[in-house]
Amino acid sequence: MLRIAIPYGLLASRQLRTLAYVARKWDRGYGHFSTRQNMQLNWPRLEDVPDILAELAKVEMHAIQTSGNGFRNITTDHFAGVAPDEVVDPLVWCELIRQWSTFHPEFTFLPRKFKIAVNGAVADRAAIFLHDIGLQALRNDQGEVGFRVSVGGGMGRTPIVGSVIREFLPWPHLLTYLEAILRVYNRYGRRDNIHKARIKILVKARTPEKFREEVEAEWEQIKDGPATVTPEELRRIDSRFIRPAHHTFAGDDAGHLARLAEPGYAAWVKRNVFPHRVPGYAAVTLSLKKTGVPTGDVTSDQMDAIADLADRFSQGELRVSHEQNLILADVRQADLHKLWGEAKKLGLATPNIGMITNIISCPGGDFCSLANAKSIPVAQAIQERFDRLDYVYDIGELDLNISGCMNSCGHHHVGHIGILGVDKNGEEWYQISIGGNQGLTRPGAPAALGKVIGPSFAQEQIPDVIEKLIQVYFRLRDSEEERFIDVVWRTGIEPFKEQVYGTHHQRQERRNRSLVAA
Repeated sequence: MLRIAIPYGLLASRQLRTLAYVARKWDRGYGHFSTRQNMQLNWPRLEDVPDILAELAKVEMHAIQTSGNGFRNITTDHFAGVAPDEVVDPLVWCELIRQWSTFHPEFTFLPRKFKIAVNGAVADRAAIFLHDIGLQALRNDQGEVGFRVSVGGGMGRTPIVGSVIREFLPWPHLLTYLEAILRVYNRYGRRDNIHKARIKILVKARTPEKFREEVEAEWEQIKDGPATVTPEELRRIDSRFIRPAHHTFAGDDAGHLARLAEPGYAAWVKRNVFPHRVPGYAAVTLSLKKTGVPTGDVTSDQMDAIADLADRFSQGELRVSHEQNLILADVRQADLHKLWGEAKKLGLATPNIGMITNIISCPGGDFCSLANAKSIPVAQAIQERFDRLDYVYDIGELDLNISGCMNSCGHHHVGHIGILGVDKNGEEWYQISIGGNQGLTRPGAPAALGKVIGPSFAQEQIPDVIEKLIQVYFRLRDSEEERFIDVVWRTGIEPFKEQVYGTHHQRQERRNRSLVAA
């Protein structure tokens, strides 16, 4: 597998065309967008990798730090720079951290991989509390920019929600404070046990309070050193970005409003079109979650066509979301209906963003040697079971995430419904959790880890299990506005557990006992 870096998920159309060319010439004509906002190719030959890297370099792309015990891709909100609820544009800060962290001589061999996420909006669309370091950009009472810093979050075999160690860090000290955190981790992080090497284990073992004290003490030694950020440096970074040119017209396009009478178009606008900070524009999600297609996969032909759409409708730019979709962030509302028609032809207009069929999934056992079980067939079976839009809309907002192993590349821990593939005596089984949440996507909905409801299930049982969970939700919700996750948090997991295991609990127990005996 070759993983290609897409810094903070930002792509130019020419880069996407290069990815299409690489996948067509050296792979099997498709690529997979990961939850780290990168692209993975599953079939390159080792001897072809130098040629692939040379081709990528022509459009300023690479595979640096996409694996290994170092910094991974810096991620952020896929609506960065255009979201109406944005307090600070995080793109400049992501690029600053990227340049600082790439090949940093002091941190080229950390105890384990290291992930940083930056969010600049009120809503947390970057899942910052599930990262080794999460940065929430904000402004204080004087209007000055700074960051709330959380440390020690992560998923994997030991899922932990990060702890805030500084409520407000003035922006000039961002890099020195990050350096202080990394120095403490580099010094005390476990290198004797790969399962205990992440910073989350260190923070938990030392307690967040003690870890904060150690970071602050280290920071005092370097806070005004060479890594202090200056206004000149910020201007230099900002000059690297080509900002879209927005026209000064206001309001919705009359033609767009009139076409909302078309049911298919109206459904797409409701689920896949998002507000823009500039009047007359919108951000559009191209869904890579069509039923029957592995989630996050896109063919070379589709990539070429999407690059054309980005040139025609979004000033040559697109984004990759950690939910494994693509976003055109600067679409004129007057062009929405035309874009919808083009996206439909490409199979990219499924109106399911935020719904049960917008599944986040890792490649699983079909491609990954670390996986305990397959992910793709499970996701497809669930999509087929819920392949009725009226039913999906009755269910409402629901995040369903699938991982093929405890590494949690499918983010199952923070799914409203999470599915984890496990190995039982050489057989593939699946554990179900409910109640997870990636972060503050609406008031009163913080980051949370799901709770396992009970013994695992065989692959063929999973669609039935999900259906039963939905039935409990329908029975218990106070109104159509109360989401699945809200009901779980209000009632706990017991009503769901009783519904799922009440009908076949004894049969499940008998099968489990027979496996243990075998």
